[in-house]
Amino acid sequence: MESPVLIPDGRQSATATLVARGTARFLRSMGFACVAELPLPSGRRADLVALNARGEVWIVEIKSSVADLRADHKWHDYRAHCDRLFFAFTRDLPCEIFPADTGLIVADAYGAHLHCEAPEHRLPAPTRKVMLLRFALAAADRLNRLADPQAEAMEF
Repeated sequence: MESPVLIPDGRQSATATLVARGTARFLRSMGFACVAELPLPSGRRADLVALNARGEVWIVEIKSSVADLRADHKWHDYRAHCDRLFFAFTRDLPCEIFPADTGLIVADAYGAHLHCEAPEHRLPAPTRKVMLLRFALAAADRLNRLADPQAEAMEF
């Protein structure tokens, strides 16, 4: 039986895929469950959304290069859907290029470390409920599709 991992969809570079894996490992060690490529209510898609037992929602935007960061103008929208917003990147990128009001995670394929904590901006209760439902439905749908690969994916 194959490993139950998501098949890359071609949008992520090889570097971004490895950074996401190391970041997810790190977040799991901190007590968070992660869902990759989670559609948000705004229509955007977050690279990683992490949820812990206290109901905290973190979004991590993966950056594989300076050009990737400079070309990205959508990350501001993510703040409305999380309690904390982070960027994750390789140690080859300088920390100074990232916005000062976000957290920074330095990662590779095997793990990561928190370079700079993100400021907290608590979600309003209705937004938190929407995010928790999206997270739960996406996670359950992905598990169901592992058990039944021919099943159609749900749209959120």
